[in-house]
Parts: sequence; C-alpha cells; structure tokens
Amino acid sequence: MQLTEEFAATTQYFPVRKALDDDTIHNFKPAKKITLDDLNQNVLKSEYAVRGSIPRRAEELEFELLNNDSSDSLAFENIVHANIGNPQQLDQKPLTFSRQVISILQYPELLNQRNILVSTGIFKSDAMERAETLLCHIGGSVGAYSSSQGVYGIRETVANYITARDNGETASPDDIFLTEGASKAASYLLSLLCKDKNTGVLIPIPQYPLYTATITLCDAKMLPYYLNEESGWSTNTNEIEKVVLDAIADNVKPSVMVVINPGNPTGSVLSKDDIIHIINIGAKYGIVLIADEVYQENIFDGEFHSMKKVLRSLQKQYPGKYDAVQLASLHSTSKGVSGECGQRGGYMELVGFKDEIRQAILKLASISLCSVITGQALVDLMVNPPKKGDESYELDNFERKNIHETLKERAEKLYNLFCQLKGVECQKPQGAMYLFPKLHFPQTLITEAINQNMSPDEFYCHALLEATGICTVPGSGFGQKEGTYHLRTTFLAPGNQWTEKWKLFHEEFFSKYQ
Repeated sequence: MQLTEEFAATTQYFPVRKALDDDTIHNFKPAKKITLDDLNQNVLKSEYAVRGSIPRRAEELEFELLNNDSSDSLAFENIVHANIGNPQQLDQKPLTFSRQVISILQYPELLNQRNILVSTGIFKSDAMERAETLLCHIGGSVGAYSSSQGVYGIRETVANYITARDNGETASPDDIFLTEGASKAASYLLSLLCKDKNTGVLIPIPQYPLYTATITLCDAKMLPYYLNEESGWSTNTNEIEKVVLDAIADNVKPSVMVVINPGNPTGSVLSKDDIIHIINIGAKYGIVLIADEVYQENIFDGEFHSMKKVLRSLQKQYPGKYDAVQLASLHSTSKGVSGECGQRGGYMELVGFKDEIRQAILKLASISLCSVITGQALVDLMVNPPKKGDESYELDNFERKNIHETLKERAEKLYNLFCQLKGVECQKPQGAMYLFPKLHFPQTLITEAINQNMSPDEFYCHALLEATGICTVPGSGFGQKEGTYHLRTTFLAPGNQWTEKWKLFHEEFFSKYQ
C-alpha cells in the first residue's frame, strides 16, 4: 500500500516520491568501516590464555594435518591438546548412565519402547525412571525454557547433595542457581559486584584467566595475592591482608576475593586452616568470597573442605561473628569425572546474601533466559548418581572409579617426568587436572626469547608445539612471580608417546641453549 503525502508528513516519514533515478539513490559519500578505536577497549585489553596465540596456532596445525597440507613437513601426526581441561576431547568416555538419561530426555519417544530397550540391554530401567522424573521436573521437553534460576526439582537435588556433602549443614534450593558451567556464574557475580574502577577484586596468582579477563571487561581493579609455590601453593594470610590494606590506602575498595580450590593451574588443595584464614579476611573487611570448587571431585592427595562447611562451623563456634560473611560457591559438570565440558552445566550456591542482592543476580540470569536444559539435567546426574542397589550402580561406580584412578595415575607419571627433566621444578599435584612446573631457563634462551618479542615461557611453549604437536599454555597467561617462568599442562592425554616426545624435545632444547 502506497503512503499518502499527508500520512507521511504526520508520521514524520520522508516525503513520498514517485520515482528516484540511480544518480539520486547513489549520490552520497560512503562512510568508513569501524576500526579498533571504535570498540569497547576493555574487550580489547582482556586476554584468555588457554585459548590464546599458542592454542590458535595448534588449531592451524591441526587443520593442516586434517587436509594433508603439511603431512611431510611436520614432525608429528596429531595435536595433543594439553592446554585446557577438556577430558572428552582426550578420549575420556562419557558416563553411561548420564548419557542414557540425556538421550531419553532428547527423544522421550524412547520411553514408549521401554520393554524392548531394557530387555535387549540397550538401556537400564533406572535410566528410564530417572529420565521420567527429570522430564516431569523440566515440564516435558528439554526444548522449552526453564525458570531463569533453573529447574526447581534439579535445584532440590543439588541442595540435597550439598547438605549430604557438608555433613548435614542444610542447603536450600532457593539459594541455588543453575548456570552454563561455573564460568557463567563467575561472570554474573563479577559483573554485579564490580561497581566501578575503584572496585578491587583479589585473585590468586597464579589464577585461572577467566577471572582476569572478566575483571578487565568490568573495568575493575585486580588485586593479586601470590600463592606460596615452595609450600605446595599455599595461601599467606599476612600477605593477603597487606594487599587489602594497600588497596584501601590507594582508595580502592576490596570488594571480592576469588579462591580456587582445588587449584587451577596449581593442582593444590587448601587446608582447613587456609580456608579459615580466608574467611576471617572476608568477615573482617566485608569482602564477598567466591569459592571456585569445580575440581572438588578431583582429589588425589589430601582432603577437600568446602568453604561453606568451614563457614558454618565457624558460625556455630563463634555466634554472630561470621553472620555477615557472603559466599558464592561454584561447581561444574565440565570437571570431576563427568567431563561434560560442551554441555555447559553448572551451579552456584549463594550464602549470606541479602534478598535484594539475590534478586539482582536473578535479573542477570533472566537476561540470558535460562541455562541449557540438558546441562541442568547433567548437574542432577553429577550430584545424584545411581546408588547401591540401583540397576546401573555397578557400572556407574566402576566407570567413576576408573576415571578417577586413571587421572591420578597420569598425574603421577607426568609429575615424575618433570622431576627427571633438567631445569624443571614441579610441585606434586593434589587435585584438579593440571601441573604447573617451574622452568629454570639458561640466559641464552631468555635472550633469544626477548629478541623474538616473547616471554621465555611463551617461547618454550611455541617451540614445544612446533616440534611435537603438544599444546600447552605459558605461565605468563596465569600470572607468576616476577623472574620466574612456568607452563600449565593437563595430564588428561592417554598413553606415554606424547610424554616421551616431550622429554626428547626438552633435552634437545635445553642442550641447544646451554
């Protein structure tokens, strides 16, 4: 329908013209394309080392191998992705029970074939029953949105798990938020808590680059506190308090403290005393504590103490003194023995926050509508696996123990290798999926790295990738004490061939620069 000139005028449309010739239509000066100067500078300043320049180069090499572009020129036949904790990329098999339940959730029509599928052994009957329960909680389809905080029935399951884990210290589903992995939970919290440039966030050094990247995006102030490498990457309360006091003196408000336990990239496990000291800092200065506990199932040596359990103990022991402590605890299906990184399941529990703060966090969650429904279901399966007497228990228990023991064995093998290598010093991993060895480089190597505009650890990691196909991340991407050099590697890759290649490379590389 053609607009009349009168209508166009009353609605502030351009006047109607009967026809426009090509010269009139194209008679304008073209605008320039946007440049980096037009973008959010905080985005440009942020870095995420685990997918930085070395992993990007690894992807290029992998593409060349897949397309046979460099099959003759490269000294390796495949890329070993030791840069990121991605278990199923490195042949860790999914848990059978979890995948059976998820497959039914994706295609509920399978429930109509229950007798055939169970009698032939394709599915276990308890997997069918769990899927039915989850479908009831979800509302019938994983293709529908849930509430922004997450499916209530699954939040109840998480709360029951936390209560049992913490020896009866009650958790409530109202305090649980189901999120797309722990990363999304951290993003919600920091986006909300980083008020302005004068907001300070304490982060451990070394740390997981998600936190430095997110703090940069929020334009807040990083307040690093250094872990003590010589004592197994322990915390130093006096140093942490000095960081807090120095920040206050500089008119920076220390508002948040991130604690990663078990540690990434260090593989350390905090003692109960360490956690008490950290909670004391939070209580004394009103600092919100973020406990990144995604590796709580990956314990090889020592004992995991949840920060919430320690907090509840202090609150009972010293009534009123710790009531104002605000704690957010994070967990994820990406780690543990699930290894379901790509399915993006996770949760956070909020403790001690005012309801108005919880509502603000819910608003952030609402902007994303909800987390992935199958990821939410995997959270349920992570915290509530088959129990003794269930049909799937024996297999599920075997798979979980096997994954855990395999990871422990691989950790010890790689640790022992680093202990043998010249110029390498490594703390024995107590948990998580990583080793963070210190590299003592010859001065000639340091000089060569500087000449190539790289940090020495970056130079080493690049050379390792080009020679062997092993992709790691330099310690500079996680933070390290000045004058020291490290790298982070997972120990997820199977077999001994890749570690033998690393050994040969290291010996030749150090000999070259000796």
